Amino acid sequence: MNKPGNTAAVALLLAAGALLSPALPADDHAGWQPLFDGETLAGWRGYDSTDIPPGWRVEEGTIHFSDGKGDLVTTAQFTDFELALEWKVAEGGNSGIFYLAPLGFDAIYMGAPEMQVLDDARHRDGGDPLTSAGAAYGLYPAPRGVVNPAGDWNFARIRVLGNDVEHWLNGERVVAYTLGSEEWRRLVRESKFSAWPMYGMARRGHIGLQDHGDPVWYRNLRIRSLE
Repeated sequence: MNKPGNTAAVALLLAAGALLSPALPADDHAGWQPLFDGETLAGWRGYDSTDIPPGWRVEEGTIHFSDGKGDLVTTAQFTDFELALEWKVAEGGNSGIFYLAPLGFDAIYMGAPEMQVLDDARHRDGGDPLTSAGAAYGLYPAPRGVVNPAGDWNFARIRVLGNDVEHWLNGERVVAYTLGSEEWRRLVRESKFSAWPMYGMARRGHIGLQDHGDPVWYRNLRIRSLE
């Protein structure tokens, strides 16, 4: 796994508690590396461009998308990792967190699995567990009643170890599946992702934040290797 940031900066952030969250167990802090320094978008780029897409900016210690066009991805790629972050959306908002994202497709969702980020109460996708907050979008459903309302922060974790993937939302495991399994292949065949033969095939890739046209905020983004 590529490890972003320099050692001195990470040490300062750890000392200040900037990488820690109440949702992380007290004995679970070792090995985390920041993906966002709270001040700049260093270490990020557009999915289809080396520049930062319009609409993404740093706002009060968060990565914020307001309006513009283009998904944001890490410059580094990762395999066997645990990703942790906090997110919130505006009322009716929709976004997503991509992982194991390869470059080279017309759109990031054609190749990368996605953890849905959503205002379940006000967005139409919230009526379907397959497209609700926390779901592996379009493939594996999320349970009801776990996501916090629009405007409130949610704590998310994504764990990828080999082919095994878990989504956690607000301290609860909401999705678990195995990439490439018979079940996974069947679900892909029955979904819109069947149009893209390489969907979900990468075992190393970028972390991505989705522009779905709605205001969204991310903070405390960090990752640790499970290799």
